[in-house]
Amino acid sequence: MSIRILEEVCTLCGECVESCPFGAISLTEEKIEIAEDCNLCGACVEACPFEAIRITVERKEVDLTGYKHILVFAEQREGNLMGVALELVGKARELADELGVDVYAALLGEDVKGICPSLIGAGADKVFLACDPLLKDYRGEAYTKVMLDIILAVKPEIVLFGATNIGRALAPRIAARLKTGLTADCTGLSIGEEKELLQTRPAFGGNIMATIACSHTRPQMATVRPRVFKKPPLNSSRSGEIIVEKVSLKEEDLTTRILKIVKEAGQGPKIEEAEIIVSAGRGLSDPKNLRLVEDLASALGGAVGASRAIVDANWIDSHHQVGQTGKTVCPKLYIACGISGAVQHLVGMSSSDCIVAINKDPDAPIFGVAHYGIVGDCLEILPALTAKFKEKLGE
Repeated sequence: MSIRILEEVCTLCGECVESCPFGAISLTEEKIEIAEDCNLCGACVEACPFEAIRITVERKEVDLTGYKHILVFAEQREGNLMGVALELVGKARELADELGVDVYAALLGEDVKGICPSLIGAGADKVFLACDPLLKDYRGEAYTKVMLDIILAVKPEIVLFGATNIGRALAPRIAARLKTGLTADCTGLSIGEEKELLQTRPAFGGNIMATIACSHTRPQMATVRPRVFKKPPLNSSRSGEIIVEKVSLKEEDLTTRILKIVKEAGQGPKIEEAEIIVSAGRGLSDPKNLRLVEDLASALGGAVGASRAIVDANWIDSHHQVGQTGKTVCPKLYIACGISGAVQHLVGMSSSDCIVAINKDPDAPIFGVAHYGIVGDCLEILPALTAKFKEKLGE
């Protein structure tokens, strides 16, 4: 990118000088001068009343026809395939069928060949398998090198990652090296009229949904939140090819070492993995009433969720937040307690198999997506529900 002043248009009014937040523009009697360390933020372009400043994007032409097929990073931990990997392979299968291409999966780890049939059964046509002791646990340098080798050899038009801790660390590394775009935390994927990948994600604190396309570079890359898409049914009769990748990694070439893996201690299942979630909202009136939600979740063997309102109020940790700016969940049973149902929250849980809403306001938006609704005070209803479930479950 470069910036220049159109001297034949510039009137030396000085509006650009005042608008620059970095002090990179100065005004002399004869001309406007721009410092070499200008970061091209564009504030001066917006401020100039005479359109005398131009920022030019020097775009390298890429032969888009040289890229084909969809590649999914099949994340595993401790030899267990993460659910988001199957979700992405299933979605990739839908997109690939629309484009008329194949679905590839890249599986990195140590002795993880046994996972390959699940990926093929979910819709993958080829699995690129990279096994090495140095890939047992995630290390950025090692995973980046192996994934880059696969991508450069295969040249996929689309690469998908789960928006997990690993996916969020790995995808930007790869995108930067490939000099391509990356859309993070997507909640929707589709194919546009020009056969490009349309990537939808929340923006501005979840207040709007933005749809993004990467028109000039390849591959098109995105991270996708777990549980946004449903896992496809596994077809054990599907056939696919397993391609064993040659891995050339040396311990001395890696600058990081894993000394110890400490697992997070927590009570009950994580909300993104739970089959039953009991979520709390501002309708509980006081943080001390959270115990009523915790008691019901415990009785059902479920996890505790929360709306953004009570997370922002510091009633509960952000790991429990459900919604666009939290976690997307898809349990078999979702019980919303005192949650009004703002659109940001509904996007994060509306795909649940069964939704039960408890709210004093009969017109609360949450009832619009609920399968069952209870109009009443959570402080009275929750203890009664907990007691009844314990009775039925023989506790």
